[in-house]
Amino acid sequence: MTQAERGEAFRALHEGEPFVIPNPWDAGSARVLEALGFEALATTSGGFAFSLGKLDGRLSLDKVIERTAEIAEASELPISVDLENGFGPKPEDAATAITRAAEAGAVGGSIEDYGPEVEKIYEFDLAVERVAAAVEAARALDFPFTLTARAENVFRGVDDIDDTIARLRAFEEAGADVIYAPWVDVEQLRAIRQETTKPINFLARSGLSFREVVDAGAQRISVGSRLALVAFRAFADAAEEIRDSGDFSSLGVRIPVDEWFGD
Repeated sequence: MTQAERGEAFRALHEGEPFVIPNPWDAGSARVLEALGFEALATTSGGFAFSLGKLDGRLSLDKVIERTAEIAEASELPISVDLENGFGPKPEDAATAITRAAEAGAVGGSIEDYGPEVEKIYEFDLAVERVAAAVEAARALDFPFTLTARAENVFRGVDDIDDTIARLRAFEEAGADVIYAPWVDVEQLRAIRQETTKPINFLARSGLSFREVVDAGAQRISVGSRLALVAFRAFADAAEEIRDSGDFSSLGVRIPVDEWFGD
């Protein structure tokens, strides 16, 4: 499948039935998710970082692009990249991140409005300018690139749903294809849906079902770093059993390696 075909397929998913977009952290996890029948993938900044022994937000754009290219080569599925804040505060930083993700094989990407260099949410006008610059970069590509704009208030502990909605509306007007406010609850999702028109990405969490989230207004549901955390927890649990009691029973697991990783 060509990149243009992946881009068209990804765009079409947002116009059809609501769907889950899981988040791999390397080529192997991407191959597993593809074999399991998912239709698109979204990278996870946390998962990328954990797999390289670092905390979330500690990787460079170069490293993220390197890992993105590995996943794009390993999987035929459309890939959207978690580009954090664009790896810089300026609108041109966000634009560059989009261009580089596309060059690595991605057909989508997200830009958020939290600045780690200032440890706070960007001022409203700057946040919108950054999304507009990312949109311009996406539209300059010769294939459909689905841009997701993230409002980070709730995720960063800012309890202001009115500002979140205002930002998401402004991101829509700036041309974003998908809007996303990580860690909003179902009631907040309903409020966002009432005030916006573009497809909404929702971050899944334990205790909620697919149907509950879709009924509240989500078109796309991602899991962020949670699958990576599940994998690392299972790995650590097995290692602790070996360390503490010499119990190797957890090593009896079997996986269909030919199905997941064969050509």
